[in-house]
Amino acid sequence: MDADILIAGAGPAGLAAGLALGRLGKRVVVAGPADDRPSARTVALFDGSVRFLAALGVWDRIAPRAAPLATMRIVDDTGSLFAHRPTDFKASETGLEQFGFNIENADLTRALEAALAEERNARRRHDLVTGYDFEAERCRVHLADGETIEAHLVVAADGRASPARQAAGIGMREWAYPQVAFTALLDHTVAHGDASTEFHTREGPCTFVPLPATDTAPHRSSLVWMMRPAHADPLRALSDADLARAIEKQNHYLLGKITLARRGAFIPIQGLTARAMTAPRLALVGEAAHVFPPIGAQGLNLGLRDVAHLAEYIERLQPEDAGAPHVLDAYERARRGDVLSRQIAVDLLDRTLLAGFLPVDVLRAAGMAALTAIAPLRRFAMREGVLPGVGAPSVMRRPDQHP
Repeated sequence: MDADILIAGAGPAGLAAGLALGRLGKRVVVAGPADDRPSARTVALFDGSVRFLAALGVWDRIAPRAAPLATMRIVDDTGSLFAHRPTDFKASETGLEQFGFNIENADLTRALEAALAEERNARRRHDLVTGYDFEAERCRVHLADGETIEAHLVVAADGRASPARQAAGIGMREWAYPQVAFTALLDHTVAHGDASTEFHTREGPCTFVPLPATDTAPHRSSLVWMMRPAHADPLRALSDADLARAIEKQNHYLLGKITLARRGAFIPIQGLTARAMTAPRLALVGEAAHVFPPIGAQGLNLGLRDVAHLAEYIERLQPEDAGAPHVLDAYERARRGDVLSRQIAVDLLDRTLLAGFLPVDVLRAAGMAALTAIAPLRRFAMREGVLPGVGAPSVMRRPDQHP
């Protein structure tokens, strides 16, 4: 065999998989073009993900470029008669200094690439994978430069279109939402106070997430603004200055005067779940397995839980063959419930905002009132939202979450 494991895809999930599996002593190849170009996309890494990255020895590279998320503020901006007052969820209520950290995607990717370059059991190939031959005992993986690599296991971290998933014949369920998401990096004049603020509107959430200061911009945030396509069309045509004014109005001038530091794209919102997370000689992680709307920062955090669980079962079961059926069966069982529960929660929240029905407004307001008034329920919701104890990989759990 040329490798124990080949990882297809070099985004954050694929690079983290290379680190995690290489540290188990497996011979790993990570294949795929690097993409650390500056963009308007960021990722909020929750506490479990931070613990995992620290265990991989990469967090110290990431931390200087990340901003802590000490408070999560929910603002009902639907205009409903039953709108609940703004609610702050504080990390200190769960015994943490912060729920997690927000970092630009490009900075995270660069840190992971640098760490992987130092992993002695990992090889980095920047070529695209062009084909797969899945066999009973191995998979032959063909690269764009003509090389063929044999591996016991392929880990597909190759995104929502996932050629590896398609080659293995794994079906998927896809659906679309009547929304697009606009992303941007913002400079502003009022400090964010380490608070992420999510405005719930009739068109979906509009979320402002802290970013760390720079030498030239003391107050920075990232934006994910979900809206109806008809609303997006006129915004696309605005100048940066006029779009900044529209963002100020959208957040009720919470952050003062806003300047667009980096303008992103308007992206159609879709959902996807693979009908299985494994096939013979293949394990799916990240967006190859599941894609959700950008609500509650579930995307990469869920993908890193995929990676951590896969590494945990390979370490626990100690197979000579990393792609053995009993390893893949254990991984499939471990991930299904977590993915399904997150999918249902994100989908339900988004659809309740879009519904506009009075009974739905009443139920949503009652739920927020209960979270505000009932401390144990509030703490449980915060823990399960960002610190899932049920089914979480061991490396991601806090000491008080271990059995």
